[in-house]
Amino acid sequence: MPGAEKTDKNNIKSSGPVIGVFATADPRVDKDSRIRAANIVKMTADLLAGKIKFPDGSDVKIVYSELLLDGEKQADIIAENFRQSGVNILVCVPDTWAFPQLSLISLLSHFPSDTPVNLTCGNSGPKPGVVFTHAAAGAISQYGKLVHINVGTWPDTGHSPVMTAGTAETLIDWAYAAITFQGLKGRRVAVLGHDSMGMETALAHVIASRNTFGLEITRLDMKLLSDMLAKKAWDQKELDNMVKWIFSFGKEKVELRNQADEERFKTSLAMYLIVRDLMKDLNAVGGGFMSQLEWGSDRRGLPLPVADIMESLFNSTFDHNGRKAPLPYGTEADVQGLFTMLFYTWLSGGNPSLFMDFRKVWEPWEINKLAESLGIKTGDSLWSKKGLVDGDNSGSASFDWAALPGANIDAIMKGIRFPAADEGYFPGLGNSVFFVSPAGIRGIAGRLAYSSLSGIFSMVWDEAETTELPEKLSQAVYHTSTPTWPHTYVVPKYATMGEYKQYAPANHFHMTWNLPPRRLQFWMDMANVLSVTPWQNRPGFIEGTDRPLPLLYLLNGGELNTKMLLRRK
Repeated sequence: MPGAEKTDKNNIKSSGPVIGVFATADPRVDKDSRIRAANIVKMTADLLAGKIKFPDGSDVKIVYSELLLDGEKQADIIAENFRQSGVNILVCVPDTWAFPQLSLISLLSHFPSDTPVNLTCGNSGPKPGVVFTHAAAGAISQYGKLVHINVGTWPDTGHSPVMTAGTAETLIDWAYAAITFQGLKGRRVAVLGHDSMGMETALAHVIASRNTFGLEITRLDMKLLSDMLAKKAWDQKELDNMVKWIFSFGKEKVELRNQADEERFKTSLAMYLIVRDLMKDLNAVGGGFMSQLEWGSDRRGLPLPVADIMESLFNSTFDHNGRKAPLPYGTEADVQGLFTMLFYTWLSGGNPSLFMDFRKVWEPWEINKLAESLGIKTGDSLWSKKGLVDGDNSGSASFDWAALPGANIDAIMKGIRFPAADEGYFPGLGNSVFFVSPAGIRGIAGRLAYSSLSGIFSMVWDEAETTELPEKLSQAVYHTSTPTWPHTYVVPKYATMGEYKQYAPANHFHMTWNLPPRRLQFWMDMANVLSVTPWQNRPGFIEGTDRPLPLLYLLNGGELNTKMLLRRK
């Protein structure tokens, strides 16, 4: 009798999300049309291959079916082959008419109901795949399942058509949303400490996070890290190399007033090594650290050195060992901030995120008044027209944001110094991180939020870019808050400063560069996260920037109403 197979307990690997590409077809169409349809499948798979990356730079697996999906029999065969390949994301590229229930809907019955599905087609007339796309999207939306369509363009004729760049870009944006949605299921973040300073906007909503995102939150006690520091549970040779690495960018940039300061500085670097190994042991994709009050601020205990450098290193694309993937890390155990950065990093293909206080909002009249008092001409600058938010926080500022995207490590570190921590906030001392971000970094700035009334997460967001102030004005601005912390001057694209400061969902917000809005929107659809953009100047739909509303939303009273209905489903 055959026996059950035993898994290799020492070699368990997660395959992660896999994208399966296929095409439906009408069995009555001619041979040339079938050859063309099969070629479009391979063209699409080849287009996606190597273009969709995990945050560590590795490629997402793409598979495709040479068999066309004519009916129920082919649906069973393709579904089984896809399942054996680990496919959990479906991309259909129809180029002919087909029968929705006999083909695509039969295939979908083999997969979980929340499997991301995309229909990308050319707007062709001869054997109209676009007609099938609308028929299938209508049928699928009717029974309450989300499907995204991408009615794009490729040539009407020829055996080997190629989709246009715009069609491909939309599909790639959707694919990034799908791998973020599927790739983070079953993963975990590791958070040291409880919610800091009683900030309930930072709460770890364990059950809601599990149900919505499939993410687990491993909570570790701060005593574990304290004990591991006391035991010197790190590789001393690596710590020595790390100290030398920081000093190689200029020892004078590290404020060390005495031997005690130097020991605290080394302790803060040792914390990075210890927590890095803890995270690796847990296969964690992100983390958080409570800091205030228990770790470094409560004088009833023994305040310990700040974790600022540790947090910045996790969020950066490099450390003392060279280039690495950013590992989103939230200061003050801010789990919703951590999740925001985690989703943004995955959606952007591995770009580093900023963790910032939503600090002082400078409306145009106020920043211009300050500039005039300093004898500075405002000119036609972005900050003088729109104002800015001084985004700064004692921890979690990715080093990368000290320079423009693509800068080398030396150029990034040139703009960074490490002042002594503010003893009023952090009597445990140690070193903070300081830099001022350059102008011209564009992306998404936003923040995840949660409501117990609806049981739904929301994302408050806007496109944004960084601005740069004249040096004298910049110093005046950052001295109104905390001059020893990193500062990024953020200007939202559509929100006025009056709106921005009224609608912030928490005291922290986050920004990631080169994140297209429609990627975020596609992901919010899949995760059933509410999109919150209460900016009077932002149109409801910006063609070429936003994803079109799914038909499911139009049939059920709009995006907000549909997501509320799906939450209760």
